[in-house]
Amino acid sequence: MIQMKKVWLPVTIACALLVYACSSAKKTTTPSPVTAVPAKPAAPKEEARKPAVKAPFNVPAFARDERKPAYNVAVFAPFYTDSAFAGAADLPAGKSLPRYTLPGLEFYEGVQLAADSLLMHGIPLKLFVYDTKSRQGVNSLVRNGSLDSMDLIIGALNAPELKDLSEFARSKEINLLSATYPNDAGISNNPFLLLANSTLRTHCEALQNFAQKGFATRNVLVFHRNTALENKLAADFKTAYTNMDYDKKSRIRDVVFEENMTDQQLESFLLTDRPNVCIVTALDEAGAKAVLRKLATKADAYPLHIFGMPTWDVMKFKEPEFRSLQIYYSTPYFNEKNDTYSRYLVDYFRRVYKSRPSDMAFKGFELTYYFGTLLHDQGVYFTPEVNQSAKLYTNYNFQPVYAHDGDATPAYFENKNIYIVQKSDSTADVRVSAN
Repeated sequence: MIQMKKVWLPVTIACALLVYACSSAKKTTTPSPVTAVPAKPAAPKEEARKPAVKAPFNVPAFARDERKPAYNVAVFAPFYTDSAFAGAADLPAGKSLPRYTLPGLEFYEGVQLAADSLLMHGIPLKLFVYDTKSRQGVNSLVRNGSLDSMDLIIGALNAPELKDLSEFARSKEINLLSATYPNDAGISNNPFLLLANSTLRTHCEALQNFAQKGFATRNVLVFHRNTALENKLAADFKTAYTNMDYDKKSRIRDVVFEENMTDQQLESFLLTDRPNVCIVTALDEAGAKAVLRKLATKADAYPLHIFGMPTWDVMKFKEPEFRSLQIYYSTPYFNEKNDTYSRYLVDYFRRVYKSRPSDMAFKGFELTYYFGTLLHDQGVYFTPEVNQSAKLYTNYNFQPVYAHDGDATPAYFENKNIYIVQKSDSTADVRVSAN
């Protein structure tokens, strides 16, 4: 029951892309069928629901129980087929696939593998795959009605693509899952939108909670440069502090960081008798390391615990001056890759492509499996039970987000589960906690 839409990504091109993307070698033969599909996990036990007095979250569609033998799922990802193939049906001999195409391709490969696995468990999905970087845009698909019959849209999208698809999904009452973009793109009126990759505001709330509850005593400092974005993040931390219902919380002290900050200025914020919880708002590696270098000079005299942004997950802090620092970051995804599903994915890529799957492949697989199971178990309008699907390797916690206090209908739903992870020089990063 797997169907690929031929409008934007022909089957022959898709196959060629996947072979070149995942093996970066000469063409391979069609892989043999998967022989060790993990068993479908048991969903969490659900208490018997009482008859609803009104529609869940004041969204009439959420009260409908709409079931189908098979569900139509549109998948959007950046394949760059127009530029990669330039009108040809295959890559020219000796030419490798551009690296910028690989994230989208591995995301799709994870999606396809999950759909194949679900089918083996009696859960059929019809996939319709679209290239977000095609010359045709989302609006053309909307105009010609290609998406009208979808039951779910999954996308690795940027802000403009998310906004266009969100407007369409809201008008047609189709659930839209934003898989990778860590922002709401200014959307404030679509209860059919689900954000799997948490916003920076949610990261600020999680770091604030961990800073306050993770230490018996603490000196909480927010280091930020005087830029619009970092000032906004500092304000989000202050808001999280104000909204936090915790009678033992310590006040947050604001530190506007400048590279010419003197030792005396820095020391005026630090304490010797308790942990200095230093939250650094820099999203870029150069900015993050500038703050860390300054703090590293005080590590011998002051107990320091440094917390960074989700972008720090790919940063390397191997310079000698950082060895004495305890560095943490927040992330909505943390996969130790020792569960049944991760081993299955790793083994599949090793056998078929002689490579290891990227994080994009893991995300595509997990989200398709998770939400494909939800469709099967709960029907088209699964949102009221969105957290009832079985866990694979991420603890999703989708919660309604309201644009204004007192709003009756959510602006969207967002994954609020955040892991706190400690950086490691020599081994894999270590999970400290999850909200």
